[in-house]
Amino acid sequence: MADITAAAVKDLRERSGAGMMDCKKALVENNGDMEAAVDWLRAKGLATAAKKSGRVAAEGLVGVAVQGTKGAAVEVNSETDFVSKNDQFQDFVRTVTQLALAGDGSIEALANATYPGGGTVSEKLTANIATIGENQTLRRAKVVEVKQGAVVPYVHNAAGPGLGKIGVLVALEGDAPLADIEALGKQLAMHIAAASPLALHEEGLDEALVERERAIASEKAAESGKPANIIEKMIEGAVAKFRKEAALLSQIFVMDNKSKIADVIAAAAKAAGGTIVLTDYVRFQLGEGIEKETSDFAAEVAAAAGV
Repeated sequence: MADITAAAVKDLRERSGAGMMDCKKALVENNGDMEAAVDWLRAKGLATAAKKSGRVAAEGLVGVAVQGTKGAAVEVNSETDFVSKNDQFQDFVRTVTQLALAGDGSIEALANATYPGGGTVSEKLTANIATIGENQTLRRAKVVEVKQGAVVPYVHNAAGPGLGKIGVLVALEGDAPLADIEALGKQLAMHIAAASPLALHEEGLDEALVERERAIASEKAAESGKPANIIEKMIEGAVAKFRKEAALLSQIFVMDNKSKIADVIAAAAKAAGGTIVLTDYVRFQLGEGIEKETSDFAAEVAAAAGV
């Protein structure tokens, strides 16, 4: 067998765009012959898959899964919504979400985890890109766990068991009856899906977001023409309002439109005769934060025609 150098693997990767492990395997399979290795990758669909990796993937699915008192949420993206209905893609998202339960939410560790049937999650994803024909990305994952209580899952507009466009996990710690904890968790999960909190409590909000709201409030207040002391109160009032509306525990419960979430939890714990504490949550909405490409089809046609 030819000696496969790191430089050869790097060269093949640059030429084909395929993954490092795929390039090494291609060179091994072809006794170090670079051109044969390129052809091997093309034949396997791996070079083609790599070329697709530059395209924006903002569709796909969010998967949620719970095992015991631990839950995991994973987002896997594709280029088009059509792929989210593909059985192969759905099976992959569901399997990867189950694998995430064994980890700590690290996307790197998940990508390197062993996929059922052999290979890693990353390698399986590359193979899926080649066979399905679209770029796909393993975007993010998060794991939540409680010692006693329940992690309650919820999927909004489910595309299949545990799969959808918005996935939520609610971590409730406590010694109240499990049925009561799970019932509360389902209500809170639906609220989270609808209200999109940015943090569990006000202290956990990203200060950069708070300062952005302060700047907007300052600009609006300055246009009011009111005295400086009034303007300062207007700014602080706007920031305080943002903090309350953005933090989950201080949000108003969407199901009664009057109670704070913290009060809803306290009332549920009292009624159940035990303790219930909301310790963490996850809300993954498909594609949030991804800048989608827009294209001018007429311009593309003109460019292709050399006009």
